[in-house]
Parts: sequence; C-alpha cells; structure tokens
Amino acid sequence: MQRSRLDRQGRLVVPARVRAAAGLIPGAALAVRASHGRVIVEPLDVIEGKMWQVAARSRPGDATTELLEDRRREAEREAQA
Repeated sequence: MQRSRLDRQGRLVVPARVRAAAGLIPGAALAVRASHGRVIVEPLDVIEGKMWQVAARSRPGDATTELLEDRRREAEREAQA
C-alpha cells in the first residue's frame, strides 16, 4: 500500500509505483467515481473497452440494420391498419 494526501485544492498525487502498476501515463484520461465510501480511479480507455465488450455481447448485429428493420415493421403495421 502506498500513501498519499489531498492538497488544499483537492488534488491527489498518485505514487509512481501505483501509476506504474496501473499503466497510467501523464495526460491519461481517467474515470473517477465514488462507491461505498471509496474513490475509484480507472483509465477511461479501459472502461470504454469494457463497455464495448458488453454492448457486443448484449446486442449482436448492426444497430443501423436493426433500426431500419424496426421502421420497416412499423410501416407494415400502419399500412395494414
């Protein structure tokens, strides 16, 4: 465990060993959130990668194709009414 402190402006210095272990580089975009009294800091590209993986598993196929199919079915229902 490494120790750090917040400065008066609320900034946190992430110790070099922790940055290296997490693969953080200067200028990296980070996601910061609070959860159950903890502050969680994660590289934004890792979060985005996880989101794309979940999206690919949950809705396979092309979103544009799905939208066009929905619109086609809607038009058919209206034509029959």
